[in-house]
Amino acid sequence: MSSIRDVIAGKARANASDPNAPPPPGGRWANRAKLAMVSFGFLGCSPFAPGTVGTLGGVLVAWLLSPLPYYPVWIAIACVALYAITLPLGPWAERYAGKKDPGIFVVDEVIGYLITVAWMQAPSPLALAVAFFVFRFFDIVKPPPARQLERVGGGHGILLDDVAAGFLGLIFVMVPARLLFPELPWTM
Repeated sequence: MSSIRDVIAGKARANASDPNAPPPPGGRWANRAKLAMVSFGFLGCSPFAPGTVGTLGGVLVAWLLSPLPYYPVWIAIACVALYAITLPLGPWAERYAGKKDPGIFVVDEVIGYLITVAWMQAPSPLALAVAFFVFRFFDIVKPPPARQLERVGGGHGILLDDVAAGFLGLIFVMVPARLLFPELPWTM
């Protein structure tokens, strides 16, 4: 298993399909900047459960946006911006890590989580916590159409399965929970 320092330094291609393959194009600093983006500030470089650790980045973003007026608009803007910025980095991340949908790429988890917690009002700490577990469940289990979207190539394949998991969590758990248990503090 590679250490975080090895991943950041670009030495973590030991599990690549071709260990003699050249590193992705770009200089050392360019590759580190790209890694910082796709790993959401290096959260995806965690040696333990990088997807789960990366989802915490989504919790942070949702929490930071929660006091703003028009919360759902800001969530949508954040999701679209993160998707647009990291989509072209999908093929780079696959070359960098030497495998399809690499664990270091966690912006998809951030986007999926933000969709799961996309309320009409700012979410409470309870909603943030429940959404975390709901999103992780749907991201790991990958019910249709998430599994099928994972098979799409490149950046879209990396991102879309988590977008689907986010919508599944919002539609099938978060909205019904809010309707079935209105007495709970779901919003701030």
